[in-house]
Parts: sequence; structure tokens; C-alpha cells
Amino acid sequence: MTTAKPRAQVITQHRFGGPDVLEIEERPRPEPGPGEVLLRVHAAGVNPADRLARSGAAPLFGEPPFTLGQDVSGEIEEVGAGVTRFRPGDEVFGRIDGGGHATHVTAPAGHFAAKPAGLDHAHAAAAPTATLTAWHALIDIARVGPGSRVLVRAAAGGTGHVAVQLAKAEGAHVVGVARAEDHDFLRELGADELVDDSAGDVAESVHDIDAALDLVGGDHALSTLNTLHPDGILLSTVPEDLGLAPEDAEARGLRFALVRTDPSGDLLARTAPLLADRRVRVHVTTTLPLAEAAKAHELGEEGHARGGIVLVPHP
Repeated sequence: MTTAKPRAQVITQHRFGGPDVLEIEERPRPEPGPGEVLLRVHAAGVNPADRLARSGAAPLFGEPPFTLGQDVSGEIEEVGAGVTRFRPGDEVFGRIDGGGHATHVTAPAGHFAAKPAGLDHAHAAAAPTATLTAWHALIDIARVGPGSRVLVRAAAGGTGHVAVQLAKAEGAHVVGVARAEDHDFLRELGADELVDDSAGDVAESVHDIDAALDLVGGDHALSTLNTLHPDGILLSTVPEDLGLAPEDAEARGLRFALVRTDPSGDLLARTAPLLADRRVRVHVTTTLPLAEAAKAHELGEEGHARGGIVLVPHP
């Protein structure tokens, strides 16, 4: 008598399109290969990159079918050959190369770090891309520190609100650009100055910025560039819609950097103390069951979410 193989539920899509292309399917539970772990997913973040990949605007995972989900938090159920940094039962969080919108997923052990003590899975799942992006941009590239003037565009969003807090933790003076209704939220997180992003050209009221983190691009990019002082740096996370040519910045003696975020358990472990002691607080605006992935995408596309949107595969 053969034993039925354990099953897993996944959110998948068989074509590009709107949120309605997302559907839930049942499949055999994956098995970890060498260097991998099998994670029982307790929570998974829904990021702008997921929505771009779903629609086909950004070819992150090639052609459908595929399963979205790069930010996860959960419990390790199995480890593959050669894995020594984790054991079954360990609670971890991390950024992976897709597949996280599921009850179970396999990924390289090196993509994960121990979940910070006291941080629940929903908040841990909202953290990886946001903290890795903000750290790489502001610490590794821009080298912000005491006295730096930092501008964050879309400051109340998933990455933006983390960037505000990380810059403050490094001693910077932070200018947040966001909707007026988000200003009180950002003041609580430590923003020193706030600008209404619907009030016109931000460069008319903000000057002498050392590092501007542009999480929007498009028509906003040039006004963000114009806030920089000589030798300032524009850090963009939107390669599909930069809104300007890097040469536009360089021709004016300004610096430009495209911020790419790769999975890194080691870097995530460096950010974990900030999350554990609440110097950086990750805000979760909504949690939804895995089966409501389409609704999560719809909420994200409205563009008004503070912090992260999270799917919970095991309610």
C-alpha cells in the first residue's frame, strides 16, 4: 500500500492579466534539494513586483504558469543535504525567488535568516524586500549617516516607511513625500519634514538633499532629481519606468543608482536587530487568506496602502 504524498496549495496563473488571473491549485508538496529548506509558510508578503510580474509588465518569472511571492515567513519542516545553518522547527523569514504564495515552498537556505524574536509572522513577511531594499540603497550605496538629508518618495508604502525609519536610525534628517492623510503616520515613524505629493513639484519646497530614494519613477523622477544638492544621489527602484535617463543626472554632476534587491539571508540577519528592538517597525495594513490573493492585488493597485499587504496560508 502506497502512502499518499503530502499536498500543498499554491496561487498560480496561466496567463498574464489583472488580479482575476490568479487561482488556487493543489499540488504535491515540494521536497528540498541540496542546500535547500522546505518552509511551511505562515505568511507571505504581496509586493509591487508581484503585481508587475502578474500583469506581464516586468518579466520576473518568464512566461506563465508561475507562482508569485518573494517575501515569506514560516517554519522549516525539512532541510536538504548540506544544510547546517537551520533545523526543522526553526522559525525564519526571507526573500526568495518566487513561489512564496503557497502553503509550502522550497528555497536555498542562504535566502533566510532567523525570525526576530517578538515579531509575528505577518510582520516578518512584510519585512524582507522592504528592509533589504532600504538598507542596500541608503547604507550600502548612499552611505547615509548623521547630518545626511534624505528624501523618500512614496514614504508611507511598504519600502518607503521602512526607509524613513532606517534613515532616522542612522541619524539622518528625513523628508517624506506622501499623501497628506499619511503625514501623521510618518511623523510617528520619525520623519522630520513632510511634503504632500499632490501639491505640485516637490523641488519647489525641498532642496539640498544628499540621497533621494525614488520608489515611484515616471513623471515624478525629474522633480525628485531636482531636490538634490551637487554630488547628491538619486536612488531608483523602478527600472521599468525610471522617468529619466541616468545620463540626465550625470550631465548635471549628480549621481544615479538603480537599486536591485537580491535574496540575502546574511544581510537580512544584519537588519534583524533593528526589527527586534522596534527601531524599525514594519506596518501591515491588511492580512488576507491565501485564497484571496486576487483581492490583495486589487488593494495594492489602489495605491493607498500604508506598509505591507500579507497573505496568510494557514489561518
